Amino acid sequence: MSLRYLGQTLAQQIDVELMSPTAGCFSIDQLMELAGFSVAQAITKVYSKEKFPRVLVCVGNNGGDGLVCARHLHHFGYKPSVFYPKQPNKLLYQNLTNQLRNLDISLINNIEDQLNNSDLVVDGIFGFSFSGSIRAPFDEVIKTLKSSTIPIVSIDIPSGWNVEKGNIDNAGLEPEMLVSLTAPKMAAKFFKGKHHFLGGRFISPAMEKKYELNLPEYPGSDQCIRLN
Repeated sequence: MSLRYLGQTLAQQIDVELMSPTAGCFSIDQLMELAGFSVAQAITKVYSKEKFPRVLVCVGNNGGDGLVCARHLHHFGYKPSVFYPKQPNKLLYQNLTNQLRNLDISLINNIEDQLNNSDLVVDGIFGFSFSGSIRAPFDEVIKTLKSSTIPIVSIDIPSGWNVEKGNIDNAGLEPEMLVSLTAPKMAAKFFKGKHHFLGGRFISPAMEKKYELNLPEYPGSDQCIRLN
């Protein structure tokens, strides 16, 4: 059976269930850690630290996956910086940013200057809960990224895309690489980039069967797998 692609409502339902007692009581920071780690690992499969050492990670309001990814990229030998213009006043995100500061990872507010000194961009601006129009300051951020020739890696959903219908009106990014999490979202069917990976190796067999996800078997100890 073929891999299942998730609509927005079902993706949200699965996230809620993962944090419920019936599915193992994952905490949100656990899921962020596993997701961010899998994205960082997927990046190493395509973009070596020798050719793409300087990574600009762009993070939205609640972009925990991107913050975790930046930390692991540092430990993998890359030189990440983080564009994080709207930082929520929540302990979880404060802890994640403090972890970056403790590693001397720069948190910046001016994307244009940093973009000129980057080899790769990680798009962690919007997730699968995004809907509606792109609001400030991220409307200008996405315009800036769209005008750049630097390769982009999007986390789960390319920012600006409709979760089910893809890049409506060409408003969103067109990344070179997409790392879907848990299971691909329906928008991934419209992805035309070079590299599509799946990460988030935490779904139980019972949950996979319940939702008929038909997930591929991850190789060895890898936390990500390349999709066709």
